[in-house]
Amino acid sequence: MTREHTYPVVVTWTGDKGTGTSGYRAYGREHELAAEGPPAIAGSSDPAFRGDPSRWNPEQLLVGALSQCHMLSYLHKCAVAGVIVTEYVDNAVGTMAETADGGHFTEAVLRPTVTVTSPEMVDAAAELHEDAHKACFIASSVNFPVRHEPTIRVATAP
Repeated sequence: MTREHTYPVVVTWTGDKGTGTSGYRAYGREHELAAEGPPAIAGSSDPAFRGDPSRWNPEQLLVGALSQCHMLSYLHKCAVAGVIVTEYVDNAVGTMAETADGGHFTEAVLRPTVTVTSPEMVDAAAELHEDAHKACFIASSVNFPVRHEPTIRVATAP
């Protein structure tokens, strides 16, 4: 049986400077992303496309979604396998190529630094990233490679 999930969001453009889209430089790229429950996210376009650098852009949100999905899948796989993770920080980066027809992502690289409680867990902790990648719904939905380059550390006693 296939289960289906829906994710309704509302995107509201807030960048009308009084003349709408009367020209490329006449309007702001500001908008809000909202859904029932969480606070709204202030968005814009990338500064390279006349966006506000103090707001999230869609490209950052896509890389963030890939990183979040991988982390959540990974933590689940670790819990099931008995690998105890006490810290997880991912310095993820996505690369987009701008072309005459628009642009597209060419890859995303996830670089999580994971801390486990025992040296005996290091190998399993490293291997579970592959399982997490396969389980990540977002990574399975994009048409570009998502690589992971994890670093595994062992927690030091206080």
